[in-house]
Amino acid sequence: MEAGGRRARRREAAEYYRGQRVPERMEEALNALFPLSPGDLYGELANYLSKYSKAPVICKLVGRKVLDGVGQPTLEVEIYCTVKNYEKRICSTVMSFHSQIPENALPEKIEAEEKERNDSVNTAVEWVNESLNTMLRDLEPTDQCQVDKMLGEYFTNKVEEKKNIQRQEEEEEEEAEATLALPPRAPSPATPPGKKKSAKPGKKSSVAERPIPPAEPADPVLCGSLAIGGTSLAIAKAGATISHVPLYSHIALLKHDQSQLQESPEEMTLPLPMVTLLNCEKMSPSKLKLVKEVMLIPPVQLSLKQGIERVLDIQKEMTRLLESPGKMPGPQPADGKKGRAQNSGKKSLPQFLKRISHLGCLTTGYDDVEQLLLVMQTACSNIGLELGTDVYLAINCAAHELMDYDKGKYEILTGTFKSPDEMVAMYGELIDKFPFIIALIDPLRKEDREQWSNICCALGSKCYLIAEDAATCISKLKTDQNINTPVCSGVVLKYVNETKVSDLIELTGILHGQRHITILGSPDGESSDDSLVDLAVGLGARFIKLGGLSRGERVTKYNRLLAIEEELAKNRNLRETKLEFVAFAEESQPENQLSDELPPPEQD
Repeated sequence: MEAGGRRARRREAAEYYRGQRVPERMEEALNALFPLSPGDLYGELANYLSKYSKAPVICKLVGRKVLDGVGQPTLEVEIYCTVKNYEKRICSTVMSFHSQIPENALPEKIEAEEKERNDSVNTAVEWVNESLNTMLRDLEPTDQCQVDKMLGEYFTNKVEEKKNIQRQEEEEEEEAEATLALPPRAPSPATPPGKKKSAKPGKKSSVAERPIPPAEPADPVLCGSLAIGGTSLAIAKAGATISHVPLYSHIALLKHDQSQLQESPEEMTLPLPMVTLLNCEKMSPSKLKLVKEVMLIPPVQLSLKQGIERVLDIQKEMTRLLESPGKMPGPQPADGKKGRAQNSGKKSLPQFLKRISHLGCLTTGYDDVEQLLLVMQTACSNIGLELGTDVYLAINCAAHELMDYDKGKYEILTGTFKSPDEMVAMYGELIDKFPFIIALIDPLRKEDREQWSNICCALGSKCYLIAEDAATCISKLKTDQNINTPVCSGVVLKYVNETKVSDLIELTGILHGQRHITILGSPDGESSDDSLVDLAVGLGARFIKLGGLSRGERVTKYNRLLAIEEELAKNRNLRETKLEFVAFAEESQPENQLSDELPPPEQD
């Protein structure tokens, strides 16, 4: 039957080429060499000749203003390449925008921030469509190092231009003042941050035991810097598309080539998700200010799919408890008279479920940390789970938002203040009492470096002490192969502004070499682009912090993570991961030796 089919195809080919006046001997040769139909023959020839075609090159970049997940403007970058002499759209990426406005910011500050953001996006669109479009034309999208080098040089020139403009404006102001012969300005009576006005005689002073370091100025963000990060990431996606591999594999190969590692990047570990369950308000009527986010971390022994399902079960039970105030656990009776008084009034109950936060999680408030943790324990117990065995907690303290610079102390509860040293002692008691908390994010300001060292020595072998806001922007984290952060267990990296893919690759290599863990974090103003997940997998991040399991821009990333797990498991490229802490206090411990592995969970 098969031989008959071949003979039929040969006859068809002969008939075709006879009609095309192909010489009889050529017809016989073709029949002998290619026992295929004419269509199949041309397809084979096309595939063969395509191997000798010119490699795809960038022919056009398109930047445009789009909206992110909360309706704010951000940047989209599209990449077009010349493929076999035809212009073809390869991919696009949408940048996330990181806002650093505190929850209780004044309307004037919010309005100014929105105007600055709009100007920045407009400038970024202009850079992409004009300068970067011309500069990167005819480069191969697979040459990430060259692209990022050119982007870095372009950004450095823009920074210098900005400095020159500012310098010129300052000189013009000085000349104008000299011309008008204005009298010298009197010093401002305002009290600088970190200092307290002198107390009146007879009144008790509330000055801190010792002066605290003043807040470091915020890292300046150059208007238009989104264009650098957006273009670098879009080029990486284009390189993966041209190479016919997933973006996470492309990133892993880039990291392998750049760091010259010996091990193959074929096997990968998935980052553990830090799933935000609660967004705790730091405003009245709730008293608790110390906790900004409560996150759930599934145990490593579960698959990612099983872990997400477990988190969803806890989220459903928490929602039920928050919507049923009569079933909420109240304060412990051991509080004495004060506890009984609170228990009899409405104020003793936690703030009930209000809305879904922009982080994609439940929004609520509490009066103290123990009340919050008691509710968490109750929710888990109701569905047959145990904190510390079946699931772990991480807390984002966001301590930089708590500092009262007049008092020189952190306001952890409304009217309750603690010095940096007292904060370290408080965290020690908290972890000893609730060992299921395995990560604290920003437990202190970055300026309190001495206390960061103390807390790491005290608690580093029990939980992760992670710097998020306490770390500077990615472009300034690396200084002479060192990390410019306080002593910590790890750093949350966010792909924003002028961040480049090559920066992330280099920085994660340094972090790994210095026993730091890497957490890829999702910014506040998130988009529906799921590239962050591929970056986390390709870079080998220990955790990924994406927010909650609601809102499309958040859920799409969890779905991408699940898809990658399925693909790696199918190809047998999924490597198991472990959670181990660093014992900072043991200075003689070898660099690569970690301690205190988390216990395995009980099987369902």
